[in-house]
Amino acid sequence: MTRRETLALPLAAGARVSAAPATQTALCLNEDNSHWFFSRAGQKLTADQIASFVDQYGGTQVRELLLSANSQRTSFASTAWDPIWKGYQPDGPDDQPLFRSTPAAARASSRRWVHTAWDLAQRKIDPYSLWIGRARAAGLSPWISMRMNDLHNVDDPESFMHSTFWRQHPEFRRVPWREVDWRDRAFDFAHAEVRAYHFRLIEEYCQRYDFDGLELDWMRFGFHFRPGLEAEGAPLLTEFMRRTRRLLDQWEKKRGHRIQLGARVPSRPQSAIGLGMDGALWAREGLVQLLVVAPFWASIDTDIPIELWRRLAGDKVTLAAGLELLLRPYHAYRPLQFNSLETVRGAAAAMLQRGADRVYLFNYMDSETEMPDRANYPALLRECGRLETLTGKPRRHIVTYPDTMAPGDPTPAALPKVLEAGQWTSFRLAVGPKLTDGQVHLELEGGSVAELRVNGELCASAGRLDGMKPGPAKGFDCWRLPQSVTGTAVIDLRAGQPGKLHWVEIAGR
Repeated sequence: MTRRETLALPLAAGARVSAAPATQTALCLNEDNSHWFFSRAGQKLTADQIASFVDQYGGTQVRELLLSANSQRTSFASTAWDPIWKGYQPDGPDDQPLFRSTPAAARASSRRWVHTAWDLAQRKIDPYSLWIGRARAAGLSPWISMRMNDLHNVDDPESFMHSTFWRQHPEFRRVPWREVDWRDRAFDFAHAEVRAYHFRLIEEYCQRYDFDGLELDWMRFGFHFRPGLEAEGAPLLTEFMRRTRRLLDQWEKKRGHRIQLGARVPSRPQSAIGLGMDGALWAREGLVQLLVVAPFWASIDTDIPIELWRRLAGDKVTLAAGLELLLRPYHAYRPLQFNSLETVRGAAAAMLQRGADRVYLFNYMDSETEMPDRANYPALLRECGRLETLTGKPRRHIVTYPDTMAPGDPTPAALPKVLEAGQWTSFRLAVGPKLTDGQVHLELEGGSVAELRVNGELCASAGRLDGMKPGPAKGFDCWRLPQSVTGTAVIDLRAGQPGKLHWVEIAGR
């Protein structure tokens, strides 16, 4: 995802508050490994100014602040992996060797990240240490999030983002006999050398930072074994998790406080197992205390089966529903669109009512990688972690799809749907707590709807609605719900004239 034009977001003011009780639902927020360095480039920031970045999350519903510090390289002065500035010439031109393969239009932007991180290292300032301390002062729980198999820019083998280890060892890649797909170039964790290389960074994180938790982000980028050999690889990942848990147990004694372990895995249990990431087993064994079930990137998944995850993982793990920034009814839908406050409210309300302990925000940052309605960012942080602050507010529940499956598995997308004259078709949506003043919104290409019902109740046509974002450029055809709905809404519609359905949602408050 490209960075957008930087806009300064005012920091939240007010007194510090204590962290939310463990039994209360809340938000997790992931700050990626490059956003801050891009967006604060060109500023000679003091240590206190750097630390104050965290202040905007104090007093909100954010409980766990997860600081991502690496992709293939680190954004701090690592001795275990290459730092992002390895090979950088601070006095050199934008087309210096480190950036030569980067498209000319993107070189200056890429350099902002590298130079900012380099400059802090020269001044012996570690922003992650500062943020961890400031987070605790703000009543937050500071975590480090480690990306386990990042594949940004792998279509460019010489990109500044790639590690020496990745470049020098093509034999350790997931599909070494071809390079037709970005997933082919991922590390294959079946190799002991790959597991050892990644564990060295985990050890450095433990030595360097006093965090409350360490998240292993297996969803960056989610493919860790040769296609067809995932079942053989799964025990290797489980043993890797056990080894990490043992290491954290040792550091608990040194630090004098509990250190939790978390993991991000695919949103659907069968996909997680099919890709070798048995998050439910890790939870049942007590290896992880935070299990995040999430899509990869292509779209928010509005139908994560939280109830099934709870049955599989047990009730001793904090279960978080991961929300992505992009929103698409199906993979080929264009143009790409982003969630708004109302669509996040809808997804969050549904997940919390289904039993999630946390709503986990990924790519919801304070500038550039953000919701288009950025003025609503403070409201997002203060509303979307608890049902009581979501109920009664405008929200939208949209049919989307899961974007991560094991190789060869079909994509279970309900849309687009070709409708024949007289044909009935159904869509199921989790709508969370009581939704009133509701409408069904459809994007129908050609054709017509002869009859539409929600949970069996006939809905009356409500005309057209234009200009709603996210949404289709040509607007929605609308039907009014005759009564409120709670929990589950099944939309049954019968086509009049044949057509093609692209978007289905229920909106209300």
